[in-house]
Amino acid sequence: RAPEHPFPAAVEDCYAAVEWAATYAADLGGDPERVAVGGDSAGGNLAAALTLLARDRGGPDLRHQSLVYPAVNSGVGAAFDSYETNGEGYLLERESMEWFEERYIQNDLDARNEYAAPLLARDLSGLPPATVITAGFDPLRDEGIAYAERLEDAGVAVDHEHFPAMIHAFVTMLDVLDRAHDGIGTVADGLRDAFDA
Repeated sequence: RAPEHPFPAAVEDCYAAVEWAATYAADLGGDPERVAVGGDSAGGNLAAALTLLARDRGGPDLRHQSLVYPAVNSGVGAAFDSYETNGEGYLLERESMEWFEERYIQNDLDARNEYAAPLLARDLSGLPPATVITAGFDPLRDEGIAYAERLEDAGVAVDHEHFPAMIHAFVTMLDVLDRAHDGIGTVADGLRDAFDA
């Protein structure tokens, strides 16, 4: 956890966990050929980074990535309008994102590292199919959309579902938002398709 363990600690921990899960899946009653990663917000950042690490390190073989309003950019990346238009009043705020980044990324070199900010990766080819969910009233909206587009441009199969009237973290609000169920359903459909292929 940052700031005690800034980048790349979380990414490396997650990679070790996924590598372990793939290695021991059969021992646990799972299928090592059906391993996927996913997460929302900062977890989406880690999931996207894991797909890059797995590709670059030669495994494990990941079948799918589920990225729910992912934080895939850093302060050195492109400035997106959604940080201004949705930067206050919609649960996740620009000021909070800046605070998180200051604690996670310790220097400009790390801020440019594709495992810290997957949107900055030069090459997104060879990654697993992706489900990407974005929300209209979210500071992370534009970077999530840009990442989905970059994945598609690199030849990655992408199902990008945009929820224009939703805020950051909406998929966790199952008790109050019907669209939360739709978001979870989109992720489940992507995983089902990947595992049944």
